[in-house]
Amino acid sequence: MSFRKEPPFTHGTPTRNAVVLVNLGTPDAPTTPAVRRYLKEFLSDPRVVEIPRAIWWMILHLLILPFRSSKSAAKYASIWTKEGSPLKVHTQKQAILLRGLLGERGHDSVKVVMAMRYGSPSLPEVLDQLKAENCERIAILPAYPQYSGTTTGSISDAVFAHYRGVRNVPELRMIKHYHDQDGYIDALRESVLAHWKINGRGDKLVMSFHGVPKRTLMLGDPYHCECHKTARLLAAKLGLSSEQYLVTFQSRFGKAEWLQPYTAPTLVQMAKDGLKRVDLICPGFTSDCLETLEEIAMEAKHDFEAAGGREFHYIACLNESPTWIAGLADITEQHLGGWDTKATPAQRAADKQDKEAGRRSAAALGAS
Repeated sequence: MSFRKEPPFTHGTPTRNAVVLVNLGTPDAPTTPAVRRYLKEFLSDPRVVEIPRAIWWMILHLLILPFRSSKSAAKYASIWTKEGSPLKVHTQKQAILLRGLLGERGHDSVKVVMAMRYGSPSLPEVLDQLKAENCERIAILPAYPQYSGTTTGSISDAVFAHYRGVRNVPELRMIKHYHDQDGYIDALRESVLAHWKINGRGDKLVMSFHGVPKRTLMLGDPYHCECHKTARLLAAKLGLSSEQYLVTFQSRFGKAEWLQPYTAPTLVQMAKDGLKRVDLICPGFTSDCLETLEEIAMEAKHDFEAAGGREFHYIACLNESPTWIAGLADITEQHLGGWDTKATPAQRAADKQDKEAGRRSAAALGAS
């Protein structure tokens, strides 16, 4: 086996720490070719689709990619912004704000960058850049609060696969989950209360999580249990009884049974049963994206109202909420223990220029 060439190194150069905030990914543009490339990479991951590879290759290349790419491109176009993909924009802002807050808390040698599991900037590309910057200690922070083999597990696969080709591997810390962390739950609570303060309170709060095949639960994936724990903790913080909230699962794909109850049919049945107003939050997504802005805020809203519901209120993801950035900093700090996170004078001088560039980038993206 051959290893990739190591970047140039000067003895005496201080090492650095880094945090990589990793989200799922997004197409580079809301076009059919870009979406096709993205879907091909995403759906080729055996963590995402556990079907024998030969069979799945034919299904993917002969049925899904030729027909689904253009439909998905139209959906992406409906939520695309002038800055680009909402998921990418929000994740980038979160990384910039997290770095700033960690610096304010004294961790001024910690570099925070964003990466995508699928699409760009790719995780291997980001890890190579951190090596070139002499980052010797790296914490991988998934944007998924609840662990699933299909998401966080896939990030671990990509990280370890990348370092199989690296001679000098950095110290790594893999943050598995934070579905029950106070900072995360408190940020969700504040988001719901802020929405209720402005819009009033609905008859029921639906907490919709991304779905996965039911067989993953039967095979030992903890995702289902972690979603329900998040929901119980959030409901307790809000003072809700078990009758006042409901957990559902969205984004079902294919004909196999997925975690239930399914979000869309549940909303339709609620409306048919006479429920006039529903509030819905997606706690498993920390950044608004196609699954929240199009599937929920547009499609689910339409389905609920078409079935007789009067008011559908989507509660936005945490995005750049100050409470969430503080919670994210709390989670990160727990995993930096034992690392020297104070910058040297030379690093501070370089970081000053880097942070100024980051501020300009954040301002261009609309961050305060």
